[in-house]
Amino acid sequence: MAEADPSRPQSTTKITDVDVDSLAHCAGYLNLQDLSNLAMSCKYFKRVAYSDSIWLRWFSWPKQILSSSSQTLEVREAYMARRTALQQFKFVDPFVADLYTVSQPYSHIAMDKNDVVFSQGSMIGMMKIDSCLSGRQSFIMRSDHNARITCMRLFSLDGTSLFKSDAPGNENILVTSSCDHTIRLWWKGSCQRCFRGHNGPVSILSDKLLGEVGGKVLASGGEDATVRLWSLNSNGKRGQQALKATLYGHEKPVKLMSVAGHKTSLLVTISKNSKVRVWDTATSSAVRSSCCVGMTSVPGAPVKMKCHESMVYVAAGSSVIAIDLRTMQKVLTAAVYRPNLYSVEIMPSKSLICTGGNGSVMLWDIRRNQETLTPEPIVELESHTGPVTFLHMDQYKIVTGGPEDSYVNVLETDTFTQTNTLICCSTEQASTSSGCAGLAVNGYQIVTASYGEEHGLIRFRDFANAACPVVESGDDHASKFWDPQSYSDSGGSDC
Repeated sequence: MAEADPSRPQSTTKITDVDVDSLAHCAGYLNLQDLSNLAMSCKYFKRVAYSDSIWLRWFSWPKQILSSSSQTLEVREAYMARRTALQQFKFVDPFVADLYTVSQPYSHIAMDKNDVVFSQGSMIGMMKIDSCLSGRQSFIMRSDHNARITCMRLFSLDGTSLFKSDAPGNENILVTSSCDHTIRLWWKGSCQRCFRGHNGPVSILSDKLLGEVGGKVLASGGEDATVRLWSLNSNGKRGQQALKATLYGHEKPVKLMSVAGHKTSLLVTISKNSKVRVWDTATSSAVRSSCCVGMTSVPGAPVKMKCHESMVYVAAGSSVIAIDLRTMQKVLTAAVYRPNLYSVEIMPSKSLICTGGNGSVMLWDIRRNQETLTPEPIVELESHTGPVTFLHMDQYKIVTGGPEDSYVNVLETDTFTQTNTLICCSTEQASTSSGCAGLAVNGYQIVTASYGEEHGLIRFRDFANAACPVVESGDDHASKFWDPQSYSDSGGSDC
């Protein structure tokens, strides 16, 4: 390489010598994550990342919303405030789509982008919102399973070799397990694979895929007390041929399982008798039980289990216990609700646990309870009739519901303040409805389920373009917080 000529003056221009407007024009092509990274790099780039010209491009909502907000806020602040309000469902005029089904309990509901997937008995239902908007056929039912569906998961095709030649990386595959002893893989509305191997009903599927890219493995647990590992590759293996290994050790049916956060080959399982086992699925051994690398037990019937980094949080009976997977020692009791927990959501990234009890919801701070043997909740809200069996929690909101209450409540995660109340059934069916029979939340969208004597109802709400904010009221009606207009799905209210 030629050396620089010392006689020629060297340029001393730095990127910070470029004016803010020019850099903002370039930064306008970044996504939100990259903008956030830019803002954290230095004070000058923070000014660039906060420029109004950038955030005007992101502000895709009606301009009158920006005009009303920008009187007191900069464009970025107005954008973030509205985005947060939409995430917290603080509006009365979402887009609403109703789907009527047979009058039968719902076992599971999930959201796959703009598709809603649910199960009733042995049936899988798929509702395509985009098709509904365009007036095309928007609903299909599939009856490939012969008995009740016990678990339903969505996994990204990215990182697997399934349907490699046909599938873009951002698509998901649906996996279901059933009392008919089978596991089925669904894609594009049809069953593509059927795995057989369990000697009884398949009770649970892993919450994530095990292994590395290109060698992904699905784990399942059954009433036969075994854990089975299935290869997800594109070589066409079906049925028992896809079965990689069968892991023995549990004495009772396997109820829950979760993949460790710090090592993707570790699988944590718990059986009906509350025995916890940790398996290293990468271990190759002729002795199938030797894959077990850790054991412990917890008191009470299993309710929920979630791994985060090297910890696993196990909700069982009336308590939530944190266990260190490296030592299998119980680190702390993070929450206690007596006589027993009905539902639990765990967000270790914010050190929060939300528990559902009989009529009440509690929020717990994991860090605060590290130093005490008797954990106390941050706050408790008596907000429902009957047990709270459905919970969703993300960084913006907590959504709660139960089978004896026709309404779901929406709370701010940081303040536990109620932001909205949404009805699950049609107003005329409120007195005869099952209450909330299912719940799924994804960003600005929420799906609820209910069923009555005549039919079932899947109700989809999308708040992405909502404009009329909820109005606080002192009236003492069903929601205790908000005007009756917050129950209206007509979308025609005056703001």
